[in-house]
Amino acid sequence: MERYLKPTPIIDSDSEVIKAKAKSLTEGKDEIIEKAKSIFYFVRDEIKYNPYTPIFPLNASATLERGYGFCVHKAVLLAALARAEQIPARLGFADVRNHFVPEKLAKLMRTDIFACHGYTELYLEGKWVKATPAFDLKMCQENRIIPVEFDGKNHAIFHPYNLDGELHIEYVKEYGTYEDVPLEECFKAWVQAYGHDFVEMWKTGLKVTD
Repeated sequence: MERYLKPTPIIDSDSEVIKAKAKSLTEGKDEIIEKAKSIFYFVRDEIKYNPYTPIFPLNASATLERGYGFCVHKAVLLAALARAEQIPARLGFADVRNHFVPEKLAKLMRTDIFACHGYTELYLEGKWVKATPAFDLKMCQENRIIPVEFDGKNHAIFHPYNLDGELHIEYVKEYGTYEDVPLEECFKAWVQAYGHDFVEMWKTGLKVTD
């Protein structure tokens, strides 16, 4: 379990800004689940979801300071904040189909599959619990998406349907769990899904044109 508590260059839980934020989020909370919930909801709602964000920098402290990112950025930040509070954390990856990809993004991606979607797993009260902080509450409300809620006991993953009962998210492939971001595997999946040119552009930020 120790490896899920150690910092890495990407999950930089030893960063001063990460340690300070983790402490402020959990201050006054004695129960580990309450600490985990506070961290989860901060990452879900205060770090805005933005799929156009450049892949790099990917480390947690950069995402915290930037204030937005896509799923992997947010999963990494959640893991780092958890580790800073001695909550074992690891990363999970899956391909998901989004039936409501924004039109401009769909033109760039040329698919409705989000390859190597990242989420976090936290070890709480003797078991691993999935925590998916990607979609912030404001975005969910604006797009009639059911927000992912986290109670620290049950898996918190994307809902299959939206508020109108329409099919929204399907999990189509699981990659497994990792103690750090499997960059080689993710880039392989991204290139296969979107093409080399798309991924090269994504490294510096996706450019949207009308």
